[in-house]
Amino acid sequence: MEGIAKAFAGVPALKGVDFTLRGGEIHALLGANGAGKSTLMKILSGAYESDEGTIAIDGEPIALRSPADAKRAGIHCVYQEVDTSLVPHLTVGENIMLDKLASSSGSGWIRWKSVHQEAGRVLARIGLELSTKKLVRELTLAEKQLVLIARLLSENAKFVILDEPTAPLSLEEAETLFRIMEGLKRDGIGVVFISHRLPEVFRICDQITVMRDGTRVWTKKASESDTHDVVRAMLGRSFEEEYPKLEAAVGETVLSVRDLAAGTRVRGVNLDVRAGEVVAVVGLVGAGKTELSRLLFGADKAERGSVSISGRPADLRSPASAIASGFALVPEERRKEGILVRESVLHNLSLPILKSISRLGVLSGASERKHGSGTVDALGIKAAGLGQLTAYLSGGNQQKVAIGKWTSTDARVFLFDEPTKGVDVGAKSDIFRIIGRLAQAGKGVLYLTCEFAEALGLADRILVMCDGVIVKEFNRGEATQESLLYYASAGKEEVS
Repeated sequence: MEGIAKAFAGVPALKGVDFTLRGGEIHALLGANGAGKSTLMKILSGAYESDEGTIAIDGEPIALRSPADAKRAGIHCVYQEVDTSLVPHLTVGENIMLDKLASSSGSGWIRWKSVHQEAGRVLARIGLELSTKKLVRELTLAEKQLVLIARLLSENAKFVILDEPTAPLSLEEAETLFRIMEGLKRDGIGVVFISHRLPEVFRICDQITVMRDGTRVWTKKASESDTHDVVRAMLGRSFEEEYPKLEAAVGETVLSVRDLAAGTRVRGVNLDVRAGEVVAVVGLVGAGKTELSRLLFGADKAERGSVSISGRPADLRSPASAIASGFALVPEERRKEGILVRESVLHNLSLPILKSISRLGVLSGASERKHGSGTVDALGIKAAGLGQLTAYLSGGNQQKVAIGKWTSTDARVFLFDEPTKGVDVGAKSDIFRIIGRLAQAGKGVLYLTCEFAEALGLADRILVMCDGVIVKEFNRGEATQESLLYYASAGKEEVS
């Protein structure tokens, strides 16, 4: 790719970017959210057309005007937002073989037994024990990601783009993915790896390209660079304080949960959060963290247990009643559940407070704009304007919108479920400061994450969740990543 340029609504996203990928190479593409890396890859995968620049394969110029053009050229992409790439009401096997089904549908005949047999062979290759006849809508987020990887293997790919593929995966599932990537490399396939987890980059990648503000900063061999070098290039400055911790006065108990249970994922949780306190719940994928957040927000119904806010029983019959009781939730799947991607930044920020900025049922445009501008400035949301659709914001700025819509509400307890997933180091720092300011304002914060380092840096207390229950509690400064992993894996792992 040479001289690639792209602008949206007059705002440059790419400014003459060059990028080279060789067969049999794993090439990391890094940058802060908004740096332009996803836009560059969407041009390579045919989702966008560039305004300027050329793309060539083996020296031959090629026009990529659609994803179909890219696939015919052997370029395949697995996007970070898995639900945009899967058909939920089709089976696992049908989703894996989707492109082949589409290309064979003209004949009018499909051999379903062969479809599921071939899909089963691909699943076996990546070590995923999953029925090919199970509906995709019944899968976990991690399983959906692996189904997308399986689809990739069923097609004749020459170049593969993996956009944050490990974000929803457990340690074991990530290891499976790395083995798959090594296999692609041995087969001579070029792999672009987009990730915010720098240890993964230096473990698996051959080359690293860093982008910032729509330009390429540098390209180096992974062996000739290090984490500090990359972070400095991504941010344009050294990043000394990765986990800023704002001091806040801790008050009375604001959230009390006793014996909360539902199904096999949440099996009797007990916890307390005090005003001004950040309590992290850490665990591996499948521990029950997301299910716990959904129970507390009224999205799922509890089978037993009690929840109170500031000493009063919380009404968890629905999300609306949970909000009225004092809860706010920033969910893991932000594009699906946290924001309305086809609505503007302004309207997203106004959603929870429509009553307060309306009179006699009529929305006050001036009040909405004043509130929106204040929130954008306070949270550092980078957007072309309040009218920009949230779909076109970077992942970090989308997450700030998902948080920002709650900051003017009367919420007493903020629930954050994997809030930094797919977010770069700079935006993470902004989100940590926002959480710190919420604590300083006397809010109770329950921070659910599988990123142990974040919990160690941010939390006043850490609760370890395993198999649906809290198995260990640490005060600030007592835990290490090794001890958290030990208890999160049921105390069965050897700890070095």
